[in-house]
Amino acid sequence: MSILEAIMLLCFGAAWPFSIVRSVRSKSTNGKSLVFLIVLILGYIAGIINKLLYHNDIVLYLYILNLIMVSTDAILWIRNKKLECKQTRQSSL
Repeated sequence: MSILEAIMLLCFGAAWPFSIVRSVRSKSTNGKSLVFLIVLILGYIAGIINKLLYHNDIVLYLYILNLIMVSTDAILWIRNKKLECKQTRQSSL
């Protein structure tokens, strides 16, 4: 197990719960980029594949946890974008 890799994933992962809560509460996409979230998702998937193929260890679960959190934030981004579009349509009537 790479302790430095685990620390990196823990540090990255520490921010996602706050980002998810902010997305739920604000119902806004301000300050977030779906493209950025997708790039992160692809990176975590690559890390998972690497762990499965070459270095299967407990760090794999940190990749999976981070992937779940980033995916949740991406889904919330899509939901919030739909809410914003709906509000724009209603205010233009």
